Amino acid sequence: MLDKEAIKELLSSRFSNDIHTKLSQIPLPCELKDTFKAAKRIKEAIQNDELIAVVGDYDVDGIVSTAIMAEFLSDMSANFIIKIPNRFKDGYGLNEEIINELENATLIITVDNGISAIEAAKICKAKGIDLIITDHHMPLPTLPEAYAIINPKQEACTFPNIEICGAQVAWYLIGALKEVCNLKNYDMAKFLDLLTLAIIADMMELRDLNRILVRLGLARINSSKRACFEAIKNYYNKEKFEFDDISFLIAPLINSAGRIDDATISYEFLRSKNLTEANEYLDKICEFNASRKAQEKALFESSQNDIDENEDIIVTWGDEWHEGVIGIVASRLAKKYKKPAIVFSIDGNRAKGSARSVGKFDILSLIASHENLLYGYGGHKGAAGIVIESANLSKFKTAINQSCFLQELYDFSDNDEILGQIDPAVIDYELLEILEFFEPYGQKNPRPLFELKDATVKSAKKIGKEESHLKIILQKDSKTLEAVFFNFDYLPKIGENIDILVTIAKNSFRGLITPQLLIKEIIR
Repeated sequence: MLDKEAIKELLSSRFSNDIHTKLSQIPLPCELKDTFKAAKRIKEAIQNDELIAVVGDYDVDGIVSTAIMAEFLSDMSANFIIKIPNRFKDGYGLNEEIINELENATLIITVDNGISAIEAAKICKAKGIDLIITDHHMPLPTLPEAYAIINPKQEACTFPNIEICGAQVAWYLIGALKEVCNLKNYDMAKFLDLLTLAIIADMMELRDLNRILVRLGLARINSSKRACFEAIKNYYNKEKFEFDDISFLIAPLINSAGRIDDATISYEFLRSKNLTEANEYLDKICEFNASRKAQEKALFESSQNDIDENEDIIVTWGDEWHEGVIGIVASRLAKKYKKPAIVFSIDGNRAKGSARSVGKFDILSLIASHENLLYGYGGHKGAAGIVIESANLSKFKTAINQSCFLQELYDFSDNDEILGQIDPAVIDYELLEILEFFEPYGQKNPRPLFELKDATVKSAKKIGKEESHLKIILQKDSKTLEAVFFNFDYLPKIGENIDILVTIAKNSFRGLITPQLLIKEIIR
């Protein structure tokens, strides 16, 4: 039975191997290969008034990466343009059409993409355009022929073995530019609010370097002078944001423009100069988000029609499923069935897929082992994108399931989230403070999950517009506890004794803060 001291010790042990625990200790730009080579070329382009093109990506990480790079170039009064590819018109990453669109640019900088742009790099070289690639995705065996490649995963890069997102790579490049341009008073910390969005949205490991940046970044968001954050605070009627607000409120909003229409709208929102401008963009983004939710719900229901629950990897597809929401649907399927999921949208002879993993399972490595069936793929351990010939979908589904065994999945599952059985007597305000101290929770620092056994159900009430959630009052020993079970799959009877897996959250009502149990699973 866990008491508060035991909980503290267990959570502290998660960070025992962290090398960087202070901002002053984080890795330097020089530890990223080619960073200073790239910085010197960008400085030269700024001094010579060359047209610089920044090419981003349509997810939160790519949008933030573009915004960070654009802000620095604006600060330098550089001559630059930005291009965030449209998911539906341009596809992913740098290609010939985009290069032709960026006429007169003598320097192209990719952010959060480019590591697989082999053909695009050849075109740039032929046109006399210098290409600087900044990315964090897994490199293929052959790298593009670029002027400089900044990616912590490439060989001969001395950056520590820490997963960082594309926005962080761009930020490190700006750190090198600060040094090369002798900008002694340039404030690198001003980007921490935006960086925090990207780190959390791209599901980076919240340990070591990332933990430091996100903790500092949340404070920056809450004190930020950016019009975009003021607009979001007003929209959600919040005085301050918590860590979970980034994952569940802000990131989905920023992502929705790229999923439904054009990510450039979210980029412009982040770069808004005043509240009026920010509100105009936010109105559009909220419309996209509402559309995204409706399409996601419909597709999630359709995607389950052909699922074989005996298979270790969920692979499902449909004709012209909305490409902007298949990634979210894959995440929901993975969460519901507790196994990796891959969702494909078929468009004629080709199908685009989005994969999401569970726990520590490396979905990218599994996909890579079947590259002979694919046109292309990319991503990281937890999430990946795939392009395949439609005729090969069934073959791919069979092959990927035959090469993954249930025991292997079990070994990589997230069972280590469960800290143990909790004593109900310790569930109080002091425990909330202990749990808050170890935030942010996410990848590699999962929100603590506790077992609560033999609790008596005193009341159970359906809540929500569609009555899909439960509010339960539980009695355990002399302690009365309030619990919420979102999207419940079991309705307990009054007087029934149940065992549950729960996380513990802060419930604030009329200024009174009390602990609230969030039920993950009713075991019996």
